[in-house]
Amino acid sequence: MANNEVRLQKFMAEQGVASRRKSEELIKAGKVKVNGHTAEIGQKINPRKDLVTVGRQKLTNVKHRKMVYIMLHKPRGYVTTVSDEHGRKTVMDLVSDIDERIYPVGRLDKDSEGLLILTNDGSFTNAMTHPSHNFAKVYRVTVRPSVSDEALYNMRNGVEIDGRKTAPCEITVLETQEGRVVLEFILHEGRNREIRKLCESQGLEVARLKRTSIGSLKLGMLPQGKYRELSEQEIKKLLRSAGHTETK
Repeated sequence: MANNEVRLQKFMAEQGVASRRKSEELIKAGKVKVNGHTAEIGQKINPRKDLVTVGRQKLTNVKHRKMVYIMLHKPRGYVTTVSDEHGRKTVMDLVSDIDERIYPVGRLDKDSEGLLILTNDGSFTNAMTHPSHNFAKVYRVTVRPSVSDEALYNMRNGVEIDGRKTAPCEITVLETQEGRVVLEFILHEGRNREIRKLCESQGLEVARLKRTSIGSLKLGMLPQGKYRELSEQEIKKLLRSAGHTETK
């Protein structure tokens, strides 16, 4: 029946393969098959009848699996991917004792650190990453050598990067020492390496970049390399901010 059909990328996200966006990338790359045939973007499936495989892995329609929501204090030197073809350390190495298949919500680049959310809930991931929700993300950034008022003005009001101007952001000077300045950035868009590119455009070197909060969720005193489960209240608060009332 048609009402049993769902979009393939939605089904993959619900089964904890990856976010919907990453699932689409897997489909485009030809790594997903439905009943033995290479899947296509936009394809719908019946989870009760159709066999979906990602590589050699068969996906089973598990409606009542345990949902996992964790926050990790990502250290520098780890890439934010489920696996890495170059053999680099990934954030999954830090959560290898979790039985459920989880994946990162968004990303932090290899040289950045701080708050990263991981889950196996595709609907939650979609709520957290959809551009219309604009969760404020706070970063503590140490730059060298010093920051002029002109550079702050330019970065706050937007700089053209890769042919497109960045959205306005909030920047506060937290500390000023000889040869270094600590800044707080608050961003509402999530362009790749945006802070590093903003700083580079003003001749600044980023010595350290740490994400300290996403929306209402704060990293707090969680030690580097460690993780903890989100409380039910924390999850609901994030979802309310995204216009949702409950998880699936």
